[in-house]
Amino acid sequence: MALALKIVGGIVVVLVVAIGLALTIVPRFLDRLYYEGPESDHYDGARFFNPDGDQDTMRLPARGGRAGFFWRQMTGRDGRPAWPTQVAVTPAKPPSRVEGDRMLVTWIGHASVLIQTQGLNILTDPIYAERAGPFGFGPKRVAAPGVAFDDLPKIDLVLVSHNHYDHLDQAALQRLWQRDRPQIVTSLGNDSVIGQVGAKATALDWGQRVDVRPGVAVAVTRNHHWGSRWFTDRNRALWSSFVVSLPGGNIFFAGDTGFGDGRWPAEAARLGPVRFAMIPIGAFRFAPGQMSSGSHVGPAEAALIHQRLGAARSMAIHWGTFRLSYEGYDTPPKMLAAAMRCSGGQGFTAERIGVPFEVPPYAAPDTGQPMKRETMLRCLDTPEMKALR
Repeated sequence: MALALKIVGGIVVVLVVAIGLALTIVPRFLDRLYYEGPESDHYDGARFFNPDGDQDTMRLPARGGRAGFFWRQMTGRDGRPAWPTQVAVTPAKPPSRVEGDRMLVTWIGHASVLIQTQGLNILTDPIYAERAGPFGFGPKRVAAPGVAFDDLPKIDLVLVSHNHYDHLDQAALQRLWQRDRPQIVTSLGNDSVIGQVGAKATALDWGQRVDVRPGVAVAVTRNHHWGSRWFTDRNRALWSSFVVSLPGGNIFFAGDTGFGDGRWPAEAARLGPVRFAMIPIGAFRFAPGQMSSGSHVGPAEAALIHQRLGAARSMAIHWGTFRLSYEGYDTPPKMLAAAMRCSGGQGFTAERIGVPFEVPPYAAPDTGQPMKRETMLRCLDTPEMKALR
C-alpha cells in the first residue's frame, strides 16, 4: 500500500510539474513575433492596434466569458437560428483570361473572390479548407467553393487581408504558390505566416503600395480589425483592406473589418474612383438584435461603407459560407436590401456563390443621401427587421 501511495504521489507530482511547465511554456511557444519594426500610430513596437480605438475589438462580442463563448460556439447551444448543413452550389469554370476593361467576377465563398480583368486573375483571401480553424477544428463550410481549386485559372495576384483562419488558409496558399507563383500582397507580419508553407509574400504597411505591372498597383489601406492565429499572438501581424489601381476604375477589397471611426472608406476612395468593391455583411450578430460587433460590420454599416467609398458596384462577402455568429443564414442579404433602401443608393447587392457576373464600366454612382450610422439604424428599426434573427 505504501509503495502504491508513493507511486501515485510521484505521478501527481509529475503531472503538477508538467501542467506548470505547460502553463509557462506553451503560451510563449504559441506566441510569435511575426514582425519587428519602428513604432507608428498603429504599432507600439510589439503589437499592432487600431488608431481609432481598440476597445470594441478587445472584448468578446457576447456575454459569459471566453470559455462559455467558445463552448457555445462549438456546441451550438446558444439559441441561434438553424443554418442549412449544406447549400447547393454549381461551381463555375472561369475563362483563362479576361482582357481589356471587361471585368468578370466570381464569388468563391466567404471572402474569396476571383476578379478577372485587364488580362489579370486576382484572388482575394483564398480559403478552400473544410473548416475555418486550426487542426481541423472550427466552423464547417456549408457551401462548396464556387470555383473548384483545379478549375482556377492561373492566378497572378493574391490579396491576403489578415491572419485569421477564415481568411489565411496556408494549405490553399501553398498550392497556389507551387502551381502559379502568384504575386501575394498582404500587410505587415502576415508574410511570416504565409512563409511557413514556403510561399513568398510582399508585406506592406497601411499607405504603402507595390506595382503589379505598368498601370496596375496594389495599395494597402486601413480598416478596423485585429489578428491572431493563437490566443497569445494577438495583433502581432497587421490587418488591412486593399485598393487595386486599374485602368477604368479601381477595385476595393475591405477584407474583414468593423466600422471603427467610419473614415477609412473615404481614405481608400481618395486613391481614385472605385469601380468594384467587396464589402463584408455577415458574422455581425452575437446577441439578439445586435446590428454589428466591434470586429465585423453588419449590413447597416456595410451600406454606409459602400456609400462612403463612392463605389459604382459592390458585392457582399463574408456571409453564407461558414457560420461564425448567431444571425440566420439569409438574414444578412435581407437586411442589406433594406439598408440600401434606407440610403437610397444603388449598386450594392448579394450574389450567389459560383455564379459569375459582369461588372459594367465605371460610371459615377448614385450613392443616395449621405447618412450617419445613427440615422441608418433608426431607418432599420422596423418590425420587419426586428423579426429577422
